[in-house]
Amino acid sequence: MGSLAAAAIAFGVVLLVELPDKTLVASLVLSTRYRSRPVLVGVSVAFAVQCVIAVTAGGMLHLLPRRAVEGAVALLFAIGAALLLREGFSEPEHVDIDEHTTRAQLPFWRVVLTSFGVIFAAEWGDASQLATAALAARLGQPVAVGVGSWVALTLIAAIAVLAGRVIIKRVPVRTVHRAAGALFVAFAVLAAVAAIRA
Repeated sequence: MGSLAAAAIAFGVVLLVELPDKTLVASLVLSTRYRSRPVLVGVSVAFAVQCVIAVTAGGMLHLLPRRAVEGAVALLFAIGAALLLREGFSEPEHVDIDEHTTRAQLPFWRVVLTSFGVIFAAEWGDASQLATAALAARLGQPVAVGVGSWVALTLIAAIAVLAGRVIIKRVPVRTVHRAAGALFVAFAVLAAVAAIRA
């Protein structure tokens, strides 16, 4: 598979998983409290670091025998599906955000570091990180997968900063989580079948 196709697949999967997820909510909350530009810089750098970690893990999995790689990919997608479906059945349909929060006027780099810390902590073990590692292992294109995932995550953050309130009021969070969870189940089944056939 070519690197452009791998990047496009990673972009699509991560965009679907993260659009209604805590990444959007966290970025939105940060943008209501701080200036938008340093928030976007901080979260983009956090996503870049998380993508590097995920594709490094996925790249190491890719060195294993084919059957072990497919088995690990199936496990990662199964864990991601469980996380998404749990959120899809436990979260409220919509998230309330205080629209009257006053933005704090803090120095640029302090906001960047705060935003980085919040998103970096929030993304550990997240479905998008699991998907990025699994796709890097399965497709054998860690750089392309990392770039595709990072672009999707950064786009989500930009959407949150620019239009997050409107999205959170209109997007049925539980429904999208359930759909993404079903997609992850399908990916897990496909990888498990490939592992059996390898």
